[in-house]
Amino acid sequence: MHQREESRGKGYPRGYLLGVTDLTPLIRKLPKTDLHVHLDGSLRLSTLMELARERNVKLPAWSEAGLYKKVFKEKYRDLPDYLTGFAYTCSVMGDAEAIERVAFELCEDCQEEGVRYVEMRFAPQLLTRPGFEILDVLKAASKGLRRAEKKFNQRAAVKRSEEPPFRAGIIVCGMRFFLPTFSHAYAEMFSAFADLPQSQLFGMASEVLVRAAIRARDDFGLPVVGFDIAGAERGYPAKDHASAFALAHDAFLGVTVHAGEDYGPESIYQALTDCHADRLGHGTWMFSPSKIQDPSISSPKEFVEGLTQFIADRRVTVEVCLTSNLQTLPSIQTLKEHPFRKMVAGKFSTTLCTDNRLVSRTTITREYQLAADAFGLSAVDLGNHLVYGFKRCFFPGSYPEKRAYVRQILNYRDRVLAEFQKKE
Repeated sequence: MHQREESRGKGYPRGYLLGVTDLTPLIRKLPKTDLHVHLDGSLRLSTLMELARERNVKLPAWSEAGLYKKVFKEKYRDLPDYLTGFAYTCSVMGDAEAIERVAFELCEDCQEEGVRYVEMRFAPQLLTRPGFEILDVLKAASKGLRRAEKKFNQRAAVKRSEEPPFRAGIIVCGMRFFLPTFSHAYAEMFSAFADLPQSQLFGMASEVLVRAAIRARDDFGLPVVGFDIAGAERGYPAKDHASAFALAHDAFLGVTVHAGEDYGPESIYQALTDCHADRLGHGTWMFSPSKIQDPSISSPKEFVEGLTQFIADRRVTVEVCLTSNLQTLPSIQTLKEHPFRKMVAGKFSTTLCTDNRLVSRTTITREYQLAADAFGLSAVDLGNHLVYGFKRCFFPGSYPEKRAYVRQILNYRDRVLAEFQKKE
């Protein structure tokens, strides 16, 4: 059991409109999304060790306690430190069997705590090898995803339409920065374009990925729904990938961008303007004029006011990852200091996410409980909040299908809330 997952809610300043004081059972039952969860950061620890043994991958420890102490810690120095664990997870995911298994298990873990829609994201180019290219990676992940969908949706309650089905999509991630040692695909890029500036090379790799993602969706019917860039934000601007985002935009792929996690508001501005972002990954520093480093911005305060007004007014959804931010951002000491408070107060479109279930040692249930504890959210608040995730997801289907699905979710949410009200 994850730390605090079964904690008891208490001391909420506004009280609960439904009279529910222990929110954990309610949170687990409510239908939820996870729109920002990295496949390669969300392995079961037991699976990581098993795959490592089978594939002769050396780990720093061979027990769960040892790996939690040495790799998957409660607190990290910064974002680069947080990302070091991915070297181990990606090393065991270099074949179709492993990728399918990890995708299937992630869906199972989500289903177990009431998540009904998930968008797993990862960088397919990190998992390539000779003879196993981007499309092969996406086929393997899709196979695991669809197997999990089929298994869950055969439940009697789902067939009787008493509960909504489980759905899932894939978001492909380009890398803001990579080296030839990162993977077969990246080594080939460096070899073929050795004379190019690195920034141009990074952008070209993202273009290759987007073209493969479009082909996977259009020619093979895979549930690839969006494009993102991930990795170290500082020093590697999103605008280097503008051409790849333009390709995604033109092909009607959903666009979400890691921005404002490890850099200031100008990074978020780039995501919105150069990259056509529909959603923002983290967006943590959007309210912080002091984080602006671009000398051309003469009035940081006015810039931030305009930026946040744009985000709120255009309903650009922010994928909020509370635990992850606490782990990687030393300047945020407690959750009460997290800008999610301002987002809620300002009626922003936000959705709570795990980021990485293993690396951050968390679950969606835990993220909702943490939000309730820190920001005084009631049962009704949480029920209202979860709607953003379903309405702003990159649903792998037609708009009428999405509307019907969201209606199912809302009806089920209302029944769950009513059920818990009666119990109280």
